[in-house]
Amino acid sequence: MEDKYVLSIDCGTQSVRALIFNGLGTLVAKEKLDFQPYFSNRPGWAEQDPEIWWQGVCHVCTALKENNSTVFNEILAVSVTTQRDTGINVDKNGEALRPAIIWLDQRMAECKKPISKRYDFLFRLIGMKKAIEVSRKKCKANWIMENQPEIWRNTYKYLLLSGYLNFKLTGNFVDSIASQIGHIPFNFKKKDWPKGNKDYRWEISGVEREKLPQLVEVGERIGEISPEVAKVTGLKIGIPVIAAGSDKGCETLGTGCKNEKWVNLSFGTTATVQTMSKKYIEPLMFMPAYPACIPGYYNPEFEIFRGYWMISWFKREFARKEAMEAEERGISYEEILNERLKDVPPGCHGLMLQPYWGPGLKYPEAKGAIIGFGDVHTRSHIYRAIIEGINYGLLDGIEKIERKTKEKVKYVMVSGGGSQSDTICQITASMLNRKVYKTTTHETSGLGAAIITFVALGIYVTYNEAIEKMVHYKKIFTPEKEYTEIYSKLFKNVYKRIYRRLKSLYSDIGKITNYPDI
Repeated sequence: MEDKYVLSIDCGTQSVRALIFNGLGTLVAKEKLDFQPYFSNRPGWAEQDPEIWWQGVCHVCTALKENNSTVFNEILAVSVTTQRDTGINVDKNGEALRPAIIWLDQRMAECKKPISKRYDFLFRLIGMKKAIEVSRKKCKANWIMENQPEIWRNTYKYLLLSGYLNFKLTGNFVDSIASQIGHIPFNFKKKDWPKGNKDYRWEISGVEREKLPQLVEVGERIGEISPEVAKVTGLKIGIPVIAAGSDKGCETLGTGCKNEKWVNLSFGTTATVQTMSKKYIEPLMFMPAYPACIPGYYNPEFEIFRGYWMISWFKREFARKEAMEAEERGISYEEILNERLKDVPPGCHGLMLQPYWGPGLKYPEAKGAIIGFGDVHTRSHIYRAIIEGINYGLLDGIEKIERKTKEKVKYVMVSGGGSQSDTICQITASMLNRKVYKTTTHETSGLGAAIITFVALGIYVTYNEAIEKMVHYKKIFTPEKEYTEIYSKLFKNVYKRIYRRLKSLYSDIGKITNYPDI
């Protein structure tokens, strides 16, 4: 298996990476191109020129060929994994009609036309009226229809980023069902576009069926590299492009999650906990489980929308001293901050953070909160409280998943930028009171896409076989028993009560200050 190679293209918010894996899961070659995550013409807007992504793919592929020609020329197939909830309007030739609106964008459509009385009554009955209205307004397709109707009229296909890159590689408007995560009219339980014209999902998103791509199952062939694409990427003509899945879904597969006893914690801009389940379950009622990167499975997920974005917020607002120290010592910002974590005891001397810096759909009125301040607290306490607050939120998600699956989570895997810190991994193990597994490579999205590709090629017969051969762990973090009791008491007696106690105050804040919905 060492001499068999596949290419994973991983396009995130801030970079695109071309990753060559062999059949043993070893990352044998990598090229990365960083770019500005978005431009903003107005406060709260976040857009990107889709050509940035495509030119980035071409750049990293050609660089990979130039620097690793031997293995590059042996690539058997290509797969694509991308950030979620980023929509692109294209014409019949696949050319973008406007900049893509990415998932960080905060604009809201007006949605003056009410939804049908039937669904209005139903959503009120189940207590989801406000959440559905917020969801409608967050659908960027609705905003484009209201503000740029000529763009929408000329839109041939409305694609997620994965579908756009798959088209650029193959010329086919085809995408994976496991990539359909965003404000689009997708039936997550059925893993398809809704049947019939009266499904509420059409009303919420406003997208017409004919503007959506063809969907295929994970592991199916989307198309092949054309002569034109071969010229600009260096890839061989005719190499198959295989349907993979979203970045989070590929991460969950790439960390080795096999069933409900395993979860992946993604310490990214959005922090999530995902599991792998044959059953369709909703950890939060009416919040869907996503199609997984193993056919026949779902990824039930609990999300903290702003997650490790809060670290960027903290660095920008509070950590200028640490930035100067890092520059003087010639080390990274993160190394300095992670040293500071060790200066603060577990529980932060009573400082607790609720990580709702960006409210979820289920809790649209929620705000972030930090409680327990005293004169003993420093910037380092705030930093550790952020890490602990995110972990409390993820632990809450694990408990919700356990209640729905009726399975105890035994194995915790970690991925994303935050997982590169051993200190954060150790804190996580103690807070969750479970061993935490860290993979050999932190490119777990790319590894997940590679696993899909090797199974699709028939090199491995099953996903379990591919996981056993390709996923390896370099460190296992064991809970520190002297700290688990502290965290358990704080979680049960304090954290789980914060939202209930503050919910009415959040509503009052919204009414008094006309606080925006997002």
